[in-house]
Amino acid sequence: MKIARGERLSGEFQKEISTVISTKLRNNFPELSAIISVTEADVAPDLKSAKIYISIFDTDVERSKNSFNIIKENAGFIRHELAKVMRIRTIPELRFHIDESMEYGSKIDKILNGLDADKNDK
Repeated sequence: MKIARGERLSGEFQKEISTVISTKLRNNFPELSAIISVTEADVAPDLKSAKIYISIFDTDVERSKNSFNIIKENAGFIRHELAKVMRIRTIPELRFHIDESMEYGSKIDKILNGLDADKNDK
């Protein structure tokens, strides 16, 4: 039963953090990258901390790093905004991490496409 509650909370945190980043944080920092996704929220069972995985898609690597730094530096602001929306006693400390699974998947696709091209050339 506790696992189901944790999964529900993780899903709600993921949704609400995404909303805060795309609205309030973007209003304060218009230089944020265009596509920012919250791919996963891993909330600790005691609600003391949460690992938030962020995927940032931008053609400019420097802008992508800058966007992640803005999000990381404004973790307190995001937590404060969550406290206004979420109806739980404790809002966990947010720790943001880059989710590189999209880049990894893209790299694997390129490798597989290269193998197919080599096979067709022979």
